[in-house]
Amino acid sequence: MRVYCIEHKTTYRYGELVTVCHNEAHLQPRETPTQRCLRHELVINPLACTMVRRQDYFGNPTHYFEVEDAHQELEVESSSTVEVSPYVVRLDRLSPPWDDLARQIHQSTDPGIIEARSFSIASPLVGLVKEIDEYARISFTPGRPVLEAVSHLCRRIFEEFSFDPKATTVSTPIVDVLRQRSGVCQDFAHLAIGCLRQVGLPARYVSGYIETDPPDGEQRLVGADASHAWAATFVPDFGWIDFDPTNNLLPADRHIVLAWGRDYGDVTPLKGVVIGGGAHQLDVAVDVIPRPLEGCAYP
Repeated sequence: MRVYCIEHKTTYRYGELVTVCHNEAHLQPRETPTQRCLRHELVINPLACTMVRRQDYFGNPTHYFEVEDAHQELEVESSSTVEVSPYVVRLDRLSPPWDDLARQIHQSTDPGIIEARSFSIASPLVGLVKEIDEYARISFTPGRPVLEAVSHLCRRIFEEFSFDPKATTVSTPIVDVLRQRSGVCQDFAHLAIGCLRQVGLPARYVSGYIETDPPDGEQRLVGADASHAWAATFVPDFGWIDFDPTNNLLPADRHIVLAWGRDYGDVTPLKGVVIGGGAHQLDVAVDVIPRPLEGCAYP
């Protein structure tokens, strides 16, 4: 088990006065079978006149807030303490062929499988297109064990694509990512999700963090200076299995989950609308630091 203290600061600087803004934040780590959020605080400057916490459609903790004081700078600081237990997947024990699994998922009347099936169709940022299907079929050959195929896909994305923050934007289509062979963790998660959905398997987008400074002797993971993203697929009788194509691994206890949904648009860490403002500059700083259990203050 590990405990992490997470600091996530977002700053918007506007060229003109903003008279009012309405915002939605997915910045509180969610509860999972292997994760507990021990403490969370959200500080808004200027002070929010309205703050409402709720769960969204996918069960993610979500904060809605409004700022009505005129401002040219908005700071949103999220501070969390999270306990993460090891997550171990035995590939040799999860070996149903992916094509049998896809048929089972689409024919089952089990409520849990029906819910997972909703993640097998196209979403706003992950369409179903021929080029993605062709890329997926290299890994998903007939009769191949599902997690062997997923691991093969994860490794191919890791080896064949370059991590380049300047190569894409949040709206770059995944087919463009496939053609240029570069992007960031969001793009690689979307590509993996698209491949899984092309072959009929459910896949969801996971937003979160990874440890900023690894333990001695362990490699620093790509994406540690900002929020991170990876993917997950569903296996009946076991549940959702996460995988990180940016780093070619199955998350264990160095990944912290914020939220999950169909794609990035469902779980954007911070989004909103403003009146005024003109051009703006965005700065994001993330720090994920391991702490001994007794070293972090929480209720």
